Amino acid sequence: MKVLLQRVVQASVEVGGDEVARIDGGVVCLVGVAQGDTEDDVRHLVEKTLNLRIFADEAGKFNLSLLDVKGQILAVSQFTLLADTRKGRRPSFTQAAPPVHAEALFNRFVELARGRGVIVGTGRFQQHMLVRICNDGPVTVLLDSRSQQAIGE
Repeated sequence: MKVLLQRVVQASVEVGGDEVARIDGGVVCLVGVAQGDTEDDVRHLVEKTLNLRIFADEAGKFNLSLLDVKGQILAVSQFTLLADTRKGRRPSFTQAAPPVHAEALFNRFVELARGRGVIVGTGRFQQHMLVRICNDGPVTVLLDSRSQQAIGE
């Protein structure tokens, strides 16, 4: 499972010309679910997302987490994060989980974040979306549950 996390001052998502979600400060989480991903992957990435210190303190240092700043999340399912571009010019998406499995784990990601008291807006699964992101910094971090054995964890 991968989450491309972007710190934002504002973000929104539209489906069919209608705004379906908006946040005013926090992170956009573009979420890609891979074949073989489990509840453990979801739990790991939710905790990492909520506790990653990517917000500045009074001294301008990255010492605050999303929970510390009471930020919000805009979560958008994005299977294209699983693109395999090693061969040819057309990406392969065979590593992406089937839609039923991916939607269940994406929904679990949202549920767990909301369970921690975070306001979470979402896009619409398997829909064409227009995502507006006002990236703050810019700060963009790629989280990957398959590399969760990183130093210090």
